[in-house]
Amino acid sequence: MAKTKTAYFCQNCGAQFAKWQGQCTSCKSWNTLAEEVLEAPKTAGWQSADTPRKASKPLPVGQIRSEAEMRVPLGDAELDRVLGGGLVPGSLTLLGGEPGIGKSTLMLQLALKQDFTTLYVSGEESQRQIAMRAQRIAPGAEACYILTETNTSRIFQQIEAVKPGLVVVDSIQTLHSDYLEAGAGSISQIRECTAELIKFAKVSNIPVILIGHITKDGTIAGPKILEHMVDTVLQFEGDRNHLFRIVRSLKNRFGSTSELGIYEMKGDGLHPVANPSEILISKGTEALSGTAIAATVEGIRPLLIEIQALVSTAVYGTPQRSATGFPPRRLNMLLAVLEKRAGFKLAAKDVFLNITGGIHVDDPAIDLAVLAAILSSTSDIALERGACFAGEVGLAGEIRPVPRIDQRIGEAQKLGFTRIFISSHAKTSLKKPGIEIVRVGKVEDLLRRLFG
Repeated sequence: MAKTKTAYFCQNCGAQFAKWQGQCTSCKSWNTLAEEVLEAPKTAGWQSADTPRKASKPLPVGQIRSEAEMRVPLGDAELDRVLGGGLVPGSLTLLGGEPGIGKSTLMLQLALKQDFTTLYVSGEESQRQIAMRAQRIAPGAEACYILTETNTSRIFQQIEAVKPGLVVVDSIQTLHSDYLEAGAGSISQIRECTAELIKFAKVSNIPVILIGHITKDGTIAGPKILEHMVDTVLQFEGDRNHLFRIVRSLKNRFGSTSELGIYEMKGDGLHPVANPSEILISKGTEALSGTAIAATVEGIRPLLIEIQALVSTAVYGTPQRSATGFPPRRLNMLLAVLEKRAGFKLAAKDVFLNITGGIHVDDPAIDLAVLAAILSSTSDIALERGACFAGEVGLAGEIRPVPRIDQRIGEAQKLGFTRIFISSHAKTSLKKPGIEIVRVGKVEDLLRRLFG
């Protein structure tokens, strides 16, 4: 019998080493090498190595057909937008997110609501468990087949029998291949199973969606090469204490990576939110201090979000700085700008910032709204109800213009706002915007415009 071959893999980056060592020389992490059994497969995993294949040859770029990729619409407006119009046949999509956030629910309802045959492969739940959820989400669906299997060879046999138009695998960390002796979830198994699924998708032209676990650091479990191998990486975000869930595109070979999809969690599944601005803004009639409305853009979608700030005297020696849904370092920068340029003494104040709805926004265009909310809370004076803000704040206290200002103004007008504060250097092409545009050049101008 041939001697078993082993190698050491870094559990953080997937680098391979012939022997154990304390530090991974690739990612510089310590004590992350683990031994795994290697065995050279006699076949290529999905198809035999003896299967004749057409040899590839180089072609001049002018002779290569460059038509737009054909798309498979999924009937879900939010997911179709994030993917760039639908799934590309033969593509491999990876969906990651926190446990219990709703990844399996989203993919199951996607498989249940298609007009063509779909196959949902689960390595975590039984068919009875999945059927109970399916009856709640889409009762009477007949085109979706449920398979509980973790062996890739048996999965491919069932795919050839069912001939689905879409395959969903929940999850990639539970699969294992017969051609490796390592345990399921190990780096070598994840890499091998993903490679087999990629080959299957490209040869059969059937799109495959993988559900992936994440680590405590928020990254997808397994080697980093997993994200390089797939065509699209989607991140499913949200807070269990809130109803809203967000799908972000982190990588997309067939579309934009700046799109955003918003869902609302209900008893019968996840429902797309067509107009999130109306939901993310509170409907209270009483004006409260420390609240400002920001006009942001995610991909091609303009959004109006509510920002809440609370400034109070520090009880302990060191003041607290806390931000939910907003980068804490940027909050510290904006507080320093307020203290230096506007004369507000915030060094001995506790500052808490929150973006309502449980969403996270990195758009620098909401800086102006953050400053307005902090100024309102500090002065304990409520801002006028019909005002919103769109502008980036620089270190010198200047208000910088932001892109797609016309879309932001149009969204604010559609929702009934009467004034929007923007940079004095912003250029708009709107002839009659139907909303008062207030231009401010510095933080001092904003303070004077708001409080006189």
